[in-house]
This record gives sequence, C-alpha cells and structure tokens, in this order.
Amino acid sequence: QGQLAESGGGLVQAGGSLSLSCVASDPTFSSYNMGWFRQAPGKEREFVAMISWSGRNTRYADSVKGRFTISRDNGVNTVILQMNDLKPEDTAVYYCAQDSYPENPAALVDFGSWGQGTQVTVSS
Repeated sequence: QGQLAESGGGLVQAGGSLSLSCVASDPTFSSYNMGWFRQAPGKEREFVAMISWSGRNTRYADSVKGRFTISRDNGVNTVILQMNDLKPEDTAVYYCAQDSYPENPAALVDFGSWGQGTQVTVSS
C-alpha cells in the first residue's frame, strides 16, 4: 500500500459545502475499500463514511446521512467526500483510510493505512 494525500479542507460557514479528495499512490487502489474518518479536538477519531472497492456499497455515520456523499474514481486513484449542509459540529480533522486487504467484503473492512488529514472548520 502507498501513501494517501487528502485535500480540500478549509473554513466554511454553516450550511455551506466542501469537497474533500484523497489521492492514493497505490496502483492497486481500485481493489481496496476506502473510508473517511474525522477527529474533533478532545474527541476520539470517528467513522464518517466508506465505499467498497467495487463502488457498489456505501455506508455512513448517522450524523452525516443525507448530507455527505462518498464516491470514488478508480481511474485517478481518488476517493471523494462531498459534504453539504455543514454544521459547526462537523468541525474536525478529516482522514482518508484504506482497507488493509484487497477485495475485502465491505462488512469485513479493516482500515490500516491513513492519510495525514485535512482540517475542516465550520463557523456558526
């Protein structure tokens, strides 16, 4: 597995939108489940969303359902998190993650590689 590089974070007002991207250097990217996590100050890292290696299955935390959408473009080794209707409680460092095993069933995902993170700040 190679490196993961997130981008797209920033400062946005409540109700606004941001799109986070994660580019993987691993040429076998298309074989791995991918996910997004976040960590707010003083809190533990929490799951946000994941997409299966086939792209057919997605899963979201209840707190972001209906507002965030995860997608992937295997042609450019990129996973995207589109975030709409952002709230101050979405403020966190967002991390991209890659499953440890190729072609792993989505239900057995085991994230083992992580990016450096990108800061998202939502002002009220």
